[in-house]
Amino acid sequence: MLGINGGELLILLLVAALVIGPERLPAYAEQLAGWVRRLRDVVRDTRQRVDEELGDVAGDVDWAALDPRRYDPRRIVRDALLDDVAPSRATGTAAATAGAAGTARAAAPRAAAPRTAAAWAGPAPFDDEAT
Repeated sequence: MLGINGGELLILLLVAALVIGPERLPAYAEQLAGWVRRLRDVVRDTRQRVDEELGDVAGDVDWAALDPRRYDPRRIVRDALLDDVAPSRATGTAAATAGAAGTARAAAPRAAAPRTAAAWAGPAPFDDEAT
């Protein structure tokens, strides 16, 4: 809320109460309560209007799945990289690379050298449960 923590809010409310004074404080509290009621009514009316306008489409949306706290950046990157690889497999480019890498690996001894990016034919291994 505007970068104000609980202690700062309490101090601001105390200063406001001192500046406003005890004579005018009940009137301002009543005015604030009216604003809160109006804001609540506007939010309720807006929700009803959105539900009416969207109809059945609003009921089909899984809002929990769209929660940004549930996104895993590693999965987003992996999916984006896999989307880029999929069209090249359709053209045969990845298959040709995999075939060439497979013959090169078959000819080389097992303990000769670690795998390089060129020798890897598939997506990088990914552990969904890793932290």
